[in-house]
Amino acid sequence: MTLPTTLTKGHATANDFVIYADPTGAYDPTPEEVAAICDRHRGIGGDGLIRLTRPEYVADLSVIVKNMLRGEGAEWFMDYRNADGSLAEMCGNGTRLTALFAQSLGELSTEIGTKFALATRAGVKTLVYRGNDDELGRNVFTVHMGAWKAGEIGEYDVLIPTAEGSAKGTFADLGNPHVVSVVADRTHQFAAALPASSLPDVDDLDLTRTPVVSPALPAGQNAEFVRIDTADASANAGTATMRVNERGVGETLSCGTGLCATAIVLRKITGIANWTITVRGGVLRVEVSDDDVALTGSSTLVGTVTLTK
Repeated sequence: MTLPTTLTKGHATANDFVIYADPTGAYDPTPEEVAAICDRHRGIGGDGLIRLTRPEYVADLSVIVKNMLRGEGAEWFMDYRNADGSLAEMCGNGTRLTALFAQSLGELSTEIGTKFALATRAGVKTLVYRGNDDELGRNVFTVHMGAWKAGEIGEYDVLIPTAEGSAKGTFADLGNPHVVSVVADRTHQFAAALPASSLPDVDDLDLTRTPVVSPALPAGQNAEFVRIDTADASANAGTATMRVNERGVGETLSCGTGLCATAIVLRKITGIANWTITVRGGVLRVEVSDDDVALTGSSTLVGTVTLTK
């Protein structure tokens, strides 16, 4: 078995992970081992597995990329795997849990404002420790996701196998692919700008099956479904509700890159850059600029698990 005996379970707004430290590169798991550990009935259970290791011990990275990550000041790499064992480029919620885990190991100060450079397959992400927040919860971190890309509004058709109707989705790239569909606007301010949707409201969707996106993306996608709840253009702020079906996982209670993709698409539609977004796992804040997306939310270490032979 290429997993350590002791693993840690944690979550970031109920997006849950199994995580462990591998500073010497001794524990690079197989896809089958990841899937077994993340199995909610036969394993520990989780939306994914995170191996906190050094960039030089990540097998799928080139020497050039490893040196680049080190050159940008990242001593640690978040080697993230989806629950099915497949590699993933990025996980926004996972970065916050990884930072908290590194803090528990003494690799990150508990002083408010401390920064942590974390390498990922989508580049180096900078996290800032915020402490506790009355609205967002405990052990709050902001992760700066860096550059993003987005496509034309409503250029994808999105169907849900368990629901009547369809929606128009917008592509966003946070290092991993997303298609975001805004299915309702309670403010009634953006009727002219919103792509057409005949899907039920966000709360009524059944996301137990993978949404179908046309034209298909070669590597698949995370699919987000969003409702605008409030919007104040003068304050450059709004609130929204989101649900997500994650590639390689299914519906999760939160998705960090999905929250960022949602805020990017909402900005394209409404012009508003700052969003407080409710997901089933909690509340998070997202700030979008032309060259960065900042995601702020809580993180929690639940406990340690000792594997039996």
